[in-house]
Amino acid sequence: MIERSIESQVLFGLSFQPAVAILGPRQVGKTTFIRHLQTKLSKKSTYFDLERSSDLAKFAHDPLTFLASLQDQTVILDEVQRLPEIFPNLRSLIDQDRQAARFILLGSASFTLLKNTSESLTGRIAYYEMQPLLYREIATQVVDVQKHWLTGGFPNAFLASTVEQQQKWLEDFVRNYLERDLPLLGLSASPVQLRRLLMMIASIQGHQLNQAMLANSLGIRASLVSLYLDFFEQSFLIRRLMPYFVNIGKRLTKTPKIYLRDSGLLHHLLSVTNYENLMGHAVAGGSWEGYVIEQVISQLHFNQLAFYYRTADGAELDLVIEQDLQIKLAIEIKLSNVPTLSKGTTLALNDLGSPPLLVVTPSADDFILRPNLWVCSLKTLDTHLLRFLRN
Repeated sequence: MIERSIESQVLFGLSFQPAVAILGPRQVGKTTFIRHLQTKLSKKSTYFDLERSSDLAKFAHDPLTFLASLQDQTVILDEVQRLPEIFPNLRSLIDQDRQAARFILLGSASFTLLKNTSESLTGRIAYYEMQPLLYREIATQVVDVQKHWLTGGFPNAFLASTVEQQQKWLEDFVRNYLERDLPLLGLSASPVQLRRLLMMIASIQGHQLNQAMLANSLGIRASLVSLYLDFFEQSFLIRRLMPYFVNIGKRLTKTPKIYLRDSGLLHHLLSVTNYENLMGHAVAGGSWEGYVIEQVISQLHFNQLAFYYRTADGAELDLVIEQDLQIKLAIEIKLSNVPTLSKGTTLALNDLGSPPLLVVTPSADDFILRPNLWVCSLKTLDTHLLRFLRN
């Protein structure tokens, strides 16, 4: 069992909220995590897998009465988006007897889960996202950064014994997602076309999103591309990183950048299976950027927001963290262990009031490049984030 970093957060939510939702892509380890968490709950719990017909059938006749019979337990509903009609019942039971840790909901698609819980459980539920394995979660196993970056964080891919097993698992994941999961969520689209779109996103990893270009390449309407991207994003496969802009008299970029969130999935779609090929690939810089961004965002508090910054005159920063309406930290992500900073970085820092800058590299020693500017490696990234973002 790999200890997941959201464990303390989920236990905190369960200490006062009647319901907690744990969201994340399929096969990210939510079920394994919750089975482990059951041993730490303050009261007895019962687990139901709503993809199992025998468990689903228990809610077919009178779900309200059935759930009421378990009111002294924590009820765990896995893949709860398969039973959207359950949410009004959950609300009714919570309002009748509002006690902490009544329900834990696991879902693979926030598109459905958030829609229903926002209608029925407002003020009664806390949300937490489980990501693929983060580097800090496996660092104690003496795993080098290169392996984690190359294979990504889906447990079955990361822990595969061979490259062939890893690639087969990732291929099955993509096919099941496109041919089974998206249709169940209500997206009627050709799996072949959706795969082409995913591969195109992989090829522009870290670039600004141009929906018209993607639509022209696929031969479909831009509105359809927008719809497909929404499904990808709500299923935790892609991230659209929004630009930071305020009224500072600058011509600012207002187009999001797009990333596939798991680096292993990205590399699979690009047929990159070893580190040497990755370092020689045109997408290497964008891949490293996206990989580090996921490590950073996973550390952010709920009131800390991540953006990128770019202006028409060349000022640019890979990541800026906003809190309380000001930039608390700027981050540049460099694939080189001997990083140099461009004039655009200095311009961007001046635009934003000279916040501290952290330059993240694969394995450089930590050092101060100049006042208020630090260089670090991925292995020491969390230490620096805690220093800058928790004071």
